[in-house]
Amino acid sequence: MANTLPDSNEATATVSEQATGEAPWPGSKQMPQWEVAELVEAPRFTISRWPFLLGPGLVMGASAIGGGEWLTGPLVTAKYGGALLWLSTLSILGQTLYNIEISRYTLYSGEPIFTGKFRTLPGPMFWLMLYLVLDLGSFLPYLASNAAIPAAAVLLRRLPDPAVDYFLLKGLACGIFLLALVPLVIGGKIFTSLKIVMSFKLIFVFGFLMFLAIFYSTAATWAEIGAGFFQFGTVPVQSADGSPQTANVFTTFLSGETLPALDLSMIGILAAMAAISGNGGLTNTPISNYTRDQGWGMGRQVGAIPSIIGGHAIELSHVGKVFLISPKTLERWRGWVHHVQREQLAVWMPACFLGIALPSMLSVQFLTRGSAPQDKWQAAGMTAQGVADAVGPTWGDTFWYLTLFCGFLVLGTSTISTADGVLRRWVDVFWTASPHLQKWDTRHIGKFYFCVLLIYAAFGLVMLTLVKGDRLLVWSTNFYNYALGFSCWHTVAINSFLLPRELRPSILRRLLLVAAGLFFIIIAILTTMDSLGAFKA
Repeated sequence: MANTLPDSNEATATVSEQATGEAPWPGSKQMPQWEVAELVEAPRFTISRWPFLLGPGLVMGASAIGGGEWLTGPLVTAKYGGALLWLSTLSILGQTLYNIEISRYTLYSGEPIFTGKFRTLPGPMFWLMLYLVLDLGSFLPYLASNAAIPAAAVLLRRLPDPAVDYFLLKGLACGIFLLALVPLVIGGKIFTSLKIVMSFKLIFVFGFLMFLAIFYSTAATWAEIGAGFFQFGTVPVQSADGSPQTANVFTTFLSGETLPALDLSMIGILAAMAAISGNGGLTNTPISNYTRDQGWGMGRQVGAIPSIIGGHAIELSHVGKVFLISPKTLERWRGWVHHVQREQLAVWMPACFLGIALPSMLSVQFLTRGSAPQDKWQAAGMTAQGVADAVGPTWGDTFWYLTLFCGFLVLGTSTISTADGVLRRWVDVFWTASPHLQKWDTRHIGKFYFCVLLIYAAFGLVMLTLVKGDRLLVWSTNFYNYALGFSCWHTVAINSFLLPRELRPSILRRLLLVAAGLFFIIIAILTTMDSLGAFKA
């Protein structure tokens, strides 16, 4: 049942003395008591071994360039350039801290953070009802619906018309959605299948966009985008001629001038870009699941979720396992925390910044400022045409297809990671909390996962058939923002009360995570107000 790390024996050596003593049982007694096990040493970092130490940050970093980055980011930069990308900076920094802190809980208990939520008072039934509502956005397959548009464009050699090409778009959306579920049923560990898919995505998408950035972009474009990540306080304002303009709140205040009236016409797009720069919603929570499946910290003692095909030898314990506090385990604990922080800061966070910068580069470089329409796929089509014109007639058509294929690959693979995230959140919780499932053999977690996957597939097909894709996107992002904001606050409570005092985050980290939660809640409120028409003239 034990996971093995792809590292040296030194990294996976167990504590020499046997773990003894009674495990703690904090929080709700409706959840089973933890068991005691041994904490292995964290792998020692060297440059030569760095590729073998990649784990959750790689999978989630590839997932980070998703629908928000590909669709909303370029709309903002096409109109305002890079001036408003500082909103993405705040979002990515907040999510980086959130990812580290939810992994902290998993390193100690071997349980994903979602199971930890159900251990807090007033008990699992309360959190079940609340998070079913907050997580509703993850059940809506808006990514597959949007991925159908570039797929149809490649087939038709033009952007599809939703009215004329209705049945083609619906058929492609359903097909993409079902294909996205295939990696979740084969390959042994589901996490291993995801690493393969996301590695391909990173190589192809980043490779193609970096090629355009190096050979067809200018230094001025990159200077504008890079500076935009740090132009804190810059906001869109109204102008006399109606052209898109920005002003900085801080410099305007210091100069004694009056800030022009805010332009609220793009507030919904800005809020969506900020909220889902990175991952967004509860789609970040699989970081802790993957930390467990990678065998990091106490995850080595618990197991992993196997695929239904090729994973019969893999087990997953029903109960989390914790270690007893001692000078030796505290030293090893600090090694694991540093290991998670290193991967988040060196892999996930840079991938998120590149994930918003590279698609935005396309619109800044290849579109006339202010020329992009409000419709996201019209903007994407104009960008693809701008790339083709810049490349020239010989290779222009090829690059038009490649640009749209990147959009398809971004959205299609994000469909996979989003589906796995929502499935494992609820599978893990019920595997631990349900008295009925606790009687199942630990080797049968894959069968339970597969059963839930079938239900998810049926629900997704119904939603794709009956609901418009744009409406799915609006509903999903609204729920995403509230969910992530609340989850930040809940994580502070989990790590403050369920973890031993010696393992809890510092007061500063807790305050910063509370502030991050407030940021996402404000973004959620703005998005909701915009969807209700509050900012329309």
